[in-house]
Amino acid sequence: LTALARAIDAKSPWTAGHSERVTALAHALGTELALSEEDLDRIHRGGLLHDIGKIGIPAEVLDKPDKLTVNERRIMETHPVIGVRILAPIAAYADVLSLVRHHHERWDGLGYPDRLAGEAIPILARVLAVADVYDALTSPRPYRPGLEPEKALAEIRAGAGTAFDPRIVAAFIRLLATQGRAESPVLAALRSRPSLVLPAAT
Repeated sequence: LTALARAIDAKSPWTAGHSERVTALAHALGTELALSEEDLDRIHRGGLLHDIGKIGIPAEVLDKPDKLTVNERRIMETHPVIGVRILAPIAAYADVLSLVRHHHERWDGLGYPDRLAGEAIPILARVLAVADVYDALTSPRPYRPGLEPEKALAEIRAGAGTAFDPRIVAAFIRLLATQGRAESPVLAALRSRPSLVLPAAT
């Protein structure tokens, strides 16, 4: 799974390590939310595979240094559906298809691909969404530098109730606060794995 995640991220030089960082952060967030071991395992596998559909997105769209056009945005927004199409024949990944498909849905129903809203969005996809956006905000992209952690956290906080489940945002804030005071055993264990690097503490 880790090798496959790295193959996905190698599609673009701007996404190196993204899937692994998102997985580590989402797993820690799931632990903060007291999710079951089964759900944490699904977050681990779904997190590593969540962007597999980007294999089907043209490089000129993934790496465009400017704002995407409306048509290019539509192309980019097909990657969750492409990801499900890639993984669907593999029975072992059946229980993570919802994470792959729905990690770009929004709490207010304005996300994609299915415009699900609120509790209709699978909870593990809601967890993954917060981790995914935080890592994207703090990582450099062709069109902007990465944000400082405190600014990225402010954007996550501002999105509570619109982009994100407010309960999950509250848990995320607690998680980063805990990391800043004294690293929890969960975060320490994740940090000890070289391939899973968490963002700097805020």
